[in-house]
Amino acid sequence: MARGVRRSRSEEEQESYFVSMADMMVGLLFVFIILLLYFALQFRQTTHDLSSAEQSRAAILKRLDEQLRDHGLAVSIDTGSGVLRLPEDVLFDVGHAELTPRGRQAVAVLGQAMQQILPCYTYPRPATGCPATAQHVDAIFIEGHTDSDPMAGQGLIRDNLDLSVIRATNTFRALVAEAPGLGEMRNQLPGQGAPQPILSVSGYGADRPVDPSGTPDAKRRNRRIDLRFLMATPQTREPRR
Repeated sequence: MARGVRRSRSEEEQESYFVSMADMMVGLLFVFIILLLYFALQFRQTTHDLSSAEQSRAAILKRLDEQLRDHGLAVSIDTGSGVLRLPEDVLFDVGHAELTPRGRQAVAVLGQAMQQILPCYTYPRPATGCPATAQHVDAIFIEGHTDSDPMAGQGLIRDNLDLSVIRATNTFRALVAEAPGLGEMRNQLPGQGAPQPILSVSGYGADRPVDPSGTPDAKRRNRRIDLRFLMATPQTREPRR
């Protein structure tokens, strides 16, 4: 009888141990499922935010393209990379960094169009008249590009890199001079980090050709000013309220 009782207690202890282990495994599985659902929802939200940002950027570029064409200024846009492209022959003479009179007129048209469209995607935003979107512009890079023909020294311009940077800088200054409101636009509200101006300048010389074939037509296409629009990512956007 004593041995039988001892055997029964041992079996009860083993059964209690396995029940505890099963409960622990069920609890861990439950926690894992909760975490999996959380990360799935986060991924879905991030994907939605990125998709919405791309759609907003495409809408900006298409509106700019329409307004510029209405004023007789033909540009090309790439909604996938977020680029509005101005060919050199619209802005500069070959080998020169100063905007031509025609170039200044083209930049004035571009600046007025940007000043009309961008307030709904920058800060401070107008109280009315904007689409219902939480997306906004983080930065617009004014990028200078040249062809691969080597530059002869012209004062401060020693090579194609210098030429591309000075062209981009002159385009930036003309934009802000013709449309002063662009210089006041910021990429976020005060109190949510340090608001920064949306316009910036960069030059790449001949390092980023759109056509590397080296033909005269390719070189003509490679000489250009690109405006590259970057939208705020989910990590840099202001928190939802």
